[in-house]
Amino acid sequence: MRFHLDKAFLLTAALFSFSAQVSGSPAPHLKGKGSIEIRDGVTHTIFEHEATGASLDFVKNSGFCETTPGVNQYSGYFSVGQNMSMWFWFFESRHHPHSAPLAIWLNGGPGCSSMIGLFQENGPCQFYNGSSTPSLNPYSWNEYANMLYVDEPIGTGFSYGTDIVNGTVSAAPFVWTLLQAFFAQFPEYECRDFGLFTESYGGHYGPEFAYYIQQQNDLIDSGDLDAEEINLVALGINNGWYDAIIQEREYISFSINNTYYPLINTTIADAYMASYYNSCLPALIPCNSTTGELTECHAAHVACNAMDNYYGQFYNQTTDPYDIRQSGDNVFPPETYLNYLYDPEIQKRIGAKSNYSECSDAADAPFEDFADSQRSFLPALSSVVQSGIQVLIWAGDADSVCDWFGGFASVNAIDFDGQDEFVDTDVQNYTVDGVASGTYKTVDNLSWIRVFASGHEIPAFQPKLALQAFIQTMKGESVTPT
Repeated sequence: MRFHLDKAFLLTAALFSFSAQVSGSPAPHLKGKGSIEIRDGVTHTIFEHEATGASLDFVKNSGFCETTPGVNQYSGYFSVGQNMSMWFWFFESRHHPHSAPLAIWLNGGPGCSSMIGLFQENGPCQFYNGSSTPSLNPYSWNEYANMLYVDEPIGTGFSYGTDIVNGTVSAAPFVWTLLQAFFAQFPEYECRDFGLFTESYGGHYGPEFAYYIQQQNDLIDSGDLDAEEINLVALGINNGWYDAIIQEREYISFSINNTYYPLINTTIADAYMASYYNSCLPALIPCNSTTGELTECHAAHVACNAMDNYYGQFYNQTTDPYDIRQSGDNVFPPETYLNYLYDPEIQKRIGAKSNYSECSDAADAPFEDFADSQRSFLPALSSVVQSGIQVLIWAGDADSVCDWFGGFASVNAIDFDGQDEFVDTDVQNYTVDGVASGTYKTVDNLSWIRVFASGHEIPAFQPKLALQAFIQTMKGESVTPT
């Protein structure tokens, strides 16, 4: 594989019976009871779902990260299956939390923790100027929304237990289940506008998870499922990996034609492109299903990875692939937060029960075995756009891991009623307070932004722009300059 992206439909009888959904009989509505438990001097709330036996265990107001007076936070675990404890960290909005919308943030990988997004990108606190302790982030996304950060699948970040997820499609039900458990504990958020935001491998996660939520909503509407409908209004994906056929090709184009400097010379680029058409593309074409055809997709995995690994030797090995303007070990954003989360005292205070793993090879391996990366999630993304919710596809232009050339080509390939108009629409400057910070275009409910001077993690590099685009999208609006 050229890179590691940003860092099981069956649940057990102890949780949900998906067979009940298939047969048409309703699943049990989540209700429950809670208790308080003191462990190592820390107060934990324990919540048991009466109908399923599933549980959650969390700490309220640990005092870490979000220190704005009066803003509540909760961190801990939801069980989403037998011996499957999924870590969450939830922050109320700093403004009007009782009426503000709700959004979830998921990092990619697969197997990379959403604590990356929390501490390096859009969370309530960041590490500034080499400090070993965090400070409040004025551009945190909980300036506008109630924010839920989740480590998935099991084995990622602080999540622990048995991991039975082998790909994007099998991961979706567990995230939906977590949201159901969340609403059971925090019913005041059940009817709020809900947004799903993600990055990198989120180009797979975002479309499929949103599509799955909408499928479940349809079952609820038809009376075939007794659960909480999720009022999905927005999907945002930055620097995503959507479609290998498009993005393997565009990576080569980016390598030679990006706006900073060529990553390889034209002779190598021409040979790389020829190899793409001769070996990688023919193997990818039969791999057109998100769930089946393992033999075909495995062949694509082998062919394209062999190609990428061979040509990878011609790239400067000191260049940071997440931001080609940087090189060496001390790159932005800093990894300071790791020492913070490795601290046993902090782990205890926030309710963590496992050691922290920023990116888990064990969680990633089943995706590799399933050749999940080679499968296209453009059809799922197209379906979500067709549903009418607001969709933002955006990319930092200095990232080579999921470069903006591939993101732009992917968004132009989305199948919806406005596709021809979208393709024909020219980009314009996307300004923030009058300063050109990117280019954008928008048609109907689909928007695209290329973000200037940004690596893989847009909110870290352009926090003001990121907050502006997030708010506009969560409001169900197309992105517009300010």
